[in-house]
Amino acid sequence: MLTEINPKLPMRSKKTTKDYYIDGLGFEEFGSADFDDYLMLQKDQIQIHFFEFKDLDPKENYGQVYIRTNAIEALYKSFLDKNLSIHPNGKLQIKPWGQKEFSMLDPDNNLLTFGKSV
Repeated sequence: MLTEINPKLPMRSKKTTKDYYIDGLGFEEFGSADFDDYLMLQKDQIQIHFFEFKDLDPKENYGQVYIRTNAIEALYKSFLDKNLSIHPNGKLQIKPWGQKEFSMLDPDNNLLTFGKSV
């Protein structure tokens, strides 16, 4: 039986990734070990893991993760209040497939889509 999923996304800089996710998105570091080339972050009930890829070209990165939330309007507003950049094609809107969504790109061009069923 499957119980959860923890996506692994590439990062060029552990410090930059930590700053964005912790200071910007409100995540916290998870786990007791501090590996130079690996990072585990969590917020509420989700975890995202990151692996170091120093030679990553962000323009060629297609890392993506879809994150479900039960408070999409509040989350969207909190990110706007922090002046975080929303993807130009990812403003908060109801999609034809019945999800209210918005999207962001992290510093390594990983696409984060937040969604809630309507």
